[in-house]
Amino acid sequence: MSTKKTVLSMAGTLVLGVAIGGTLMYNDDVYHSVKDAINGGATQNAVGDIGAITQVNINSMDLETALMMVQNQRASLLEDQLKSQLEAVQAKNDQITKLNEVMVGVTAQLGTLSSAAASQTVTVPADLLAKIKAAGLTAQVATKADLEKFREQVKSMIDAASNSQQMDMLRLQSLTNKRNEAFDVMTNFVKKMQDSRSSIIGNMR
Repeated sequence: MSTKKTVLSMAGTLVLGVAIGGTLMYNDDVYHSVKDAINGGATQNAVGDIGAITQVNINSMDLETALMMVQNQRASLLEDQLKSQLEAVQAKNDQITKLNEVMVGVTAQLGTLSSAAASQTVTVPADLLAKIKAAGLTAQVATKADLEKFREQVKSMIDAASNSQQMDMLRLQSLTNKRNEAFDVMTNFVKKMQDSRSSIIGNMR
Protein backbone atom coordinates (compact mmCIF):
# COMPACT_ATOMS: atom_id res chain seq x y z
CA MET A 1 0.00 0.00 0.00
CA SER A 2 2.84 2.37 0.90
CA THR A 3 4.53 1.65 -2.43
CA LYS A 4 1.31 2.34 -4.32
CA LYS A 5 0.85 5.67 -2.49
CA THR A 6 4.40 6.62 -3.34
CA VAL A 7 3.86 5.83 -7.01
CA LEU A 8 0.61 7.79 -7.08
CA SER A 9 2.29 10.70 -5.35
CA MET A 10 5.11 10.68 -7.89
CA ALA A 11 2.56 10.43 -10.68
CA GLY A 12 0.67 13.43 -9.37
CA THR A 13 3.88 15.41 -9.12
CA LEU A 14 4.77 14.46 -12.69
CA VAL A 15 1.36 15.57 -13.99
CA LEU A 16 1.64 18.82 -12.06
CA GLY A 17 5.12 19.44 -13.41
CA VAL A 18 4.11 18.78 -17.00
CA ALA A 19 1.02 20.99 -16.73
CA ILE A 20 2.79 23.90 -15.07
CA GLY A 21 5.85 23.57 -17.25
CA GLY A 22 3.77 23.54 -20.42
CA THR A 23 1.78 26.54 -19.29
CA LEU A 24 4.81 28.58 -18.24
CA MET A 25 6.36 27.91 -21.60
CA TYR A 26 3.52 29.82 -23.27
CA ASN A 27 2.02 32.22 -20.77
CA ASP A 28 3.05 33.05 -17.20
CA ASP A 29 -0.23 34.89 -16.56
CA VAL A 30 -2.25 31.71 -17.10
CA TYR A 31 -0.17 29.83 -14.56
CA HIS A 32 -0.36 32.51 -11.87
CA SER A 33 -4.09 32.91 -12.37
CA VAL A 34 -4.76 29.20 -12.02
CA LYS A 35 -2.39 28.93 -9.04
CA ASP A 36 -4.20 31.74 -7.20
CA ALA A 37 -7.56 30.14 -7.89
CA ILE A 38 -6.42 26.73 -6.67
CA ASN A 39 -5.18 28.35 -3.46
CA GLY A 40 -8.73 29.40 -2.68
CA GLY A 41 -10.44 31.72 -5.09
CA ALA A 42 -11.63 32.41 -8.57
CA THR A 43 -9.60 33.66 -11.44
CA GLN A 44 -10.01 36.70 -13.60
CA ASN A 45 -6.98 36.69 -15.84
CA ALA A 46 -5.73 39.02 -18.56
CA VAL A 47 -3.96 36.90 -21.14
CA GLY A 48 -1.78 38.58 -23.77
CA ASP A 49 -3.45 41.73 -25.06
CA ILE A 50 -7.03 40.52 -25.15
CA GLY A 51 -8.39 41.87 -21.86
CA ALA A 52 -9.81 40.13 -18.85
CA ILE A 53 -11.01 36.56 -19.17
CA THR A 54 -14.43 35.78 -17.74
CA GLN A 55 -14.34 34.94 -14.04
CA VAL A 56 -14.39 31.18 -13.54
CA ASN A 57 -14.57 29.30 -10.26
CA ILE A 58 -12.11 26.40 -10.50
CA ASN A 59 -11.89 25.35 -6.83
CA SER A 60 -13.39 21.95 -7.56
CA MET A 61 -11.40 21.31 -10.75
CA ASP A 62 -8.19 19.42 -11.19
CA LEU A 63 -5.21 21.37 -12.51
CA GLU A 64 -5.46 19.97 -16.04
CA THR A 65 -9.12 20.96 -16.40
CA ALA A 66 -8.47 24.42 -14.95
CA LEU A 67 -5.59 25.12 -17.29
CA MET A 68 -7.55 23.88 -20.28
CA MET A 69 -10.53 26.08 -19.37
CA VAL A 70 -8.38 29.20 -19.06
CA GLN A 71 -6.61 28.51 -22.34
CA ASN A 72 -9.91 27.70 -24.06
CA GLN A 73 -11.35 31.03 -22.96
CA ARG A 74 -8.25 32.79 -24.28
CA ALA A 75 -8.68 31.08 -27.66
CA SER A 76 -12.39 31.98 -27.74
CA LEU A 77 -11.75 35.63 -26.97
CA LEU A 78 -9.08 35.81 -29.67
CA GLU A 79 -11.49 34.20 -32.13
CA ASP A 80 -14.15 36.83 -31.31
CA GLN A 81 -11.63 39.68 -31.67
CA LEU A 82 -10.42 38.29 -34.97
CA LYS A 83 -13.99 38.18 -36.28
CA SER A 84 -14.62 41.78 -35.20
CA GLN A 85 -11.37 42.92 -36.79
CA LEU A 86 -12.26 41.19 -40.06
CA GLU A 87 -15.60 43.02 -40.08
CA ALA A 88 -13.84 46.34 -39.41
CA VAL A 89 -11.38 45.76 -42.25
CA GLN A 90 -14.22 44.88 -44.64
CA ALA A 91 -16.16 47.98 -43.63
CA LYS A 92 -13.07 50.14 -44.23
CA ASN A 93 -12.57 48.55 -47.66
CA ASP A 94 -16.18 49.27 -48.57
CA GLN A 95 -15.85 52.89 -47.47
CA ILE A 96 -12.66 53.39 -49.50
CA THR A 97 -14.38 51.88 -52.55
CA LYS A 98 -17.28 54.32 -52.21
CA LEU A 99 -14.94 57.29 -51.75
CA ASN A 100 -12.99 56.27 -54.85
CA GLU A 101 -16.24 56.17 -56.84
CA VAL A 102 -17.01 59.70 -55.66
CA MET A 103 -13.49 60.81 -56.60
CA VAL A 104 -13.83 59.37 -60.11
CA GLY A 105 -17.23 61.05 -60.56
CA VAL A 106 -16.03 64.44 -59.32
CA THR A 107 -12.90 64.29 -61.48
CA ALA A 108 -14.98 63.42 -64.54
CA GLN A 109 -17.35 66.31 -63.79
CA LEU A 110 -14.45 68.72 -63.47
CA GLY A 111 -13.11 67.42 -66.78
CA THR A 112 -16.18 68.75 -68.49
CA LEU A 113 -15.53 72.15 -66.87
CA SER A 114 -11.84 72.40 -67.69
CA SER A 115 -12.24 75.64 -69.60
CA ALA A 116 -14.81 77.16 -67.24
CA ALA A 117 -14.09 79.90 -64.74
CA ALA A 118 -13.76 79.01 -61.07
CA SER A 119 -16.88 81.00 -60.28
CA GLN A 120 -19.01 79.30 -62.92
CA THR A 121 -22.16 77.71 -61.55
CA VAL A 122 -22.25 73.91 -61.82
CA THR A 123 -24.93 71.29 -61.49
CA VAL A 124 -23.92 67.98 -59.94
CA PRO A 125 -25.39 65.01 -61.87
CA ALA A 126 -27.92 62.82 -60.06
CA ASP A 127 -25.74 59.69 -60.31
CA LEU A 128 -22.82 61.52 -58.68
CA LEU A 129 -25.08 62.84 -55.94
CA ALA A 130 -26.20 59.25 -55.30
CA LYS A 131 -22.56 58.13 -54.94
CA ILE A 132 -21.83 61.02 -52.59
CA LYS A 133 -24.82 60.06 -50.44
CA ALA A 134 -23.83 56.36 -50.47
CA ALA A 135 -20.41 57.34 -49.13
CA GLY A 136 -22.08 59.15 -46.22
CA LEU A 137 -21.01 62.58 -47.47
CA THR A 138 -22.77 65.85 -48.15
CA ALA A 139 -21.58 68.26 -50.82
CA GLN A 140 -22.42 71.95 -50.86
CA VAL A 141 -21.41 72.58 -54.44
CA ALA A 142 -22.50 75.69 -56.33
CA THR A 143 -19.48 76.60 -58.43
CA LYS A 144 -16.50 74.94 -60.10
CA ALA A 145 -14.31 76.15 -57.21
CA ASP A 146 -16.62 74.40 -54.73
CA LEU A 147 -16.35 71.17 -56.72
CA GLU A 148 -12.55 71.38 -56.75
CA LYS A 149 -12.50 71.97 -53.03
CA PHE A 150 -14.81 69.00 -52.49
CA ARG A 151 -12.49 66.80 -54.57
CA GLU A 152 -9.56 67.72 -52.31
CA GLN A 153 -11.64 66.85 -49.24
CA VAL A 154 -12.50 63.45 -50.69
CA LYS A 155 -8.84 62.84 -51.59
CA SER A 156 -7.80 63.61 -48.00
CA MET A 157 -10.44 61.20 -46.70
CA ILE A 158 -9.19 58.44 -49.00
CA ASP A 159 -5.59 58.99 -47.87
CA ALA A 160 -6.61 58.90 -44.19
CA ALA A 161 -8.70 55.77 -44.67
CA SER A 162 -5.87 54.04 -46.54
CA ASN A 163 -3.40 54.81 -43.75
CA SER A 164 -5.86 53.53 -41.17
CA GLN A 165 -6.43 50.42 -43.26
CA GLN A 166 -2.74 49.56 -43.09
CA MET A 167 -2.86 49.66 -39.29
CA ASP A 168 -6.02 47.53 -39.32
CA MET A 169 -4.28 44.93 -41.48
CA LEU A 170 -1.31 44.79 -39.10
CA ARG A 171 -3.66 44.25 -36.17
CA LEU A 172 -5.53 41.60 -38.14
CA GLN A 173 -2.27 39.74 -38.81
CA SER A 174 -1.31 39.98 -35.14
CA LEU A 175 -4.67 38.60 -34.00
CA THR A 176 -4.44 35.78 -36.54
CA ASN A 177 -1.01 34.80 -35.22
CA LYS A 178 -2.20 34.90 -31.61
CA ARG A 179 -5.30 32.86 -32.44
CA ASN A 180 -3.19 30.22 -34.17
CA GLU A 181 -0.76 30.21 -31.24
CA ALA A 182 -3.60 29.74 -28.75
CA PHE A 183 -4.90 26.68 -30.58
CA ASP A 184 -1.35 25.30 -30.89
CA VAL A 185 -0.93 25.71 -27.11
CA MET A 186 -4.14 23.76 -26.48
CA THR A 187 -3.10 21.00 -28.88
CA ASN A 188 0.37 20.69 -27.36
CA PHE A 189 -1.03 20.77 -23.85
CA VAL A 190 -3.44 17.90 -24.54
CA LYS A 191 -0.64 15.90 -26.14
CA LYS A 192 1.65 16.46 -23.16
CA MET A 193 -1.03 15.34 -20.74
CA GLN A 194 -1.77 12.23 -22.80
CA ASP A 195 1.93 11.36 -22.95
CA SER A 196 2.19 11.94 -19.20
CA ARG A 197 -0.74 9.63 -18.46
CA SER A 198 0.66 6.95 -20.73
CA SER A 199 3.99 7.15 -18.94
CA ILE A 200 2.38 6.98 -15.49
CA ILE A 201 0.23 3.99 -16.44
CA GLY A 202 3.27 2.29 -17.92
CA ASN A 203 5.29 2.78 -14.72
CA MET A 204 2.48 1.37 -12.55
CA ARG A 205 2.21 -1.87 -14.51
